[in-house]
Amino acid sequence: MLQSRLLITLGWMGICGCAALIAGAVVAAFLVPNHDWISDTISDLAAGRSEIAMDIALYGFSVGLFATALGAAHLHPGGGAWSTGIFCLAILAGIVIIVGARNEYGDSDSDGVVIHSYLVYALGLLFLAMPLCMAWALPHHHSRVRRVLIGLGLLWGCTAPVFFFLPTGIDGLYERALGVIAAAMIVTLCTVFIGAGRLIRAERQA
Repeated sequence: MLQSRLLITLGWMGICGCAALIAGAVVAAFLVPNHDWISDTISDLAAGRSEIAMDIALYGFSVGLFATALGAAHLHPGGGAWSTGIFCLAILAGIVIIVGARNEYGDSDSDGVVIHSYLVYALGLLFLAMPLCMAWALPHHHSRVRRVLIGLGLLWGCTAPVFFFLPTGIDGLYERALGVIAAAMIVTLCTVFIGAGRLIRAERQA
């Protein structure tokens, strides 16, 4: 049986996770002297004096991703595509935790195994697959949400690869734009969970 309170709670946790990521990036930027919003990336914020602020933001985003995965599992409409999307969300949550915990950002660090680039590639692929899988499996009465998820997925697929070819003078601003797209995917899904939870609660109270 679907639990309305659980769906609503998980939905808001997902949204709060996205808010934590954005707020953390803003706060950490003010903690770094001479930080340049255009050229300096979020990875730059997660190293040095602002490390704790950005790491907390990444952990918060990871919790939001995992809450979204749980919400999607609870509201499973059936089909392998939705299950694939759930796995994508769960793996994304794990990757974000690793990014925050390792303190290695592909910045010519040669101590130990350098995996940041591989994590970034995985993030790119998963944030492409997740919204498209979820959109494919959504029931027909969520046609607007389906269009939004497809649009965000295609936008991500077209813009994310460009990041690797940008000059370092503007890649920070571009990375933040990609972060907004990723957060929009999560918020879109979470609105479905919250709406479903409220509908279930209203039907039971009627």
